[in-house]
Parts: sequence; C-alpha cells; structure tokens
Amino acid sequence: MKPVVYSKKKSHATNIGWHRAGNNIIYFANRIMKKSKSMYTLRFTYTFDYTNDTVWFAYSYPYTYTQLTEFFNKIEADRTITE
Repeated sequence: MKPVVYSKKKSHATNIGWHRAGNNIIYFANRIMKKSKSMYTLRFTYTFDYTNDTVWFAYSYPYTYTQLTEFFNKIEADRTITE
C-alpha cells in the first residue's frame, strides 16, 4: 500500500491534492513490542519534485472531523431498519 502525499507546491502548480506516491515500499515487524504485540514499520523512498516545499505524508487519505460526521449522517439517513 503506497503512502499518500500532499505537496503544497505541486497542489498550487497542478491542482493535484493528496495522491499515492513512493517507491521501494516495505512494511515489516520491528523489534518494538507493545502489550506483547509486534509493532510495524513502513519504509519507503520519495523524490521531492520542488525545492523549499512543504510535504505531508500519511498512511491513508486524511479527512476532517466534519467530513466524518457528514459521512455518518448520510449513512444514518439512508438506513432502512425493519423491526
């Protein structure tokens, strides 16, 4: 699963927002244990397109609290419950 990336300069230049990017993607169990469970590391390489840019990385597409509540409201409005 490729990480998602947001570049401020790329967004202004090309109108591309969050998008999947990265190469040499590796996901593996590391040596850190938490509550007797292995923790995992995501490692990847990324080539920056612009100098002096602000770039954010995320594991999945981010969303706002407002978007989340709107999504739940739509689900609730579309529910058909038969009792």
